[in-house]
Amino acid sequence: MAKTTQPAAKTAAKASANTTPVKFIFDKSNYTWFIISIAVVAFGFVLMSGTTDIYSTTKIVIAPIVVLGGFGIGFYAILKKKPEAE
Repeated sequence: MAKTTQPAAKTAAKASANTTPVKFIFDKSNYTWFIISIAVVAFGFVLMSGTTDIYSTTKIVIAPIVVLGGFGIGFYAILKKKPEAE
């Protein structure tokens, strides 16, 4: 005796009825912080391009700190958890 299976249409309808809404990993605030971090990193690279003076304080001290700060904000944006009140 062969087992009978449900038609594919019934199985698909049953599967779609039991699905839950998609929950995203990141919240809107995560994306906002990530965009801010991209802007800060870009600003740091603009500071690095600066003037023709190779050894200016802006190029060798301030700009790398700004870029690292931007990366830090990016890490914060990735690791920040969503609020639990949903």
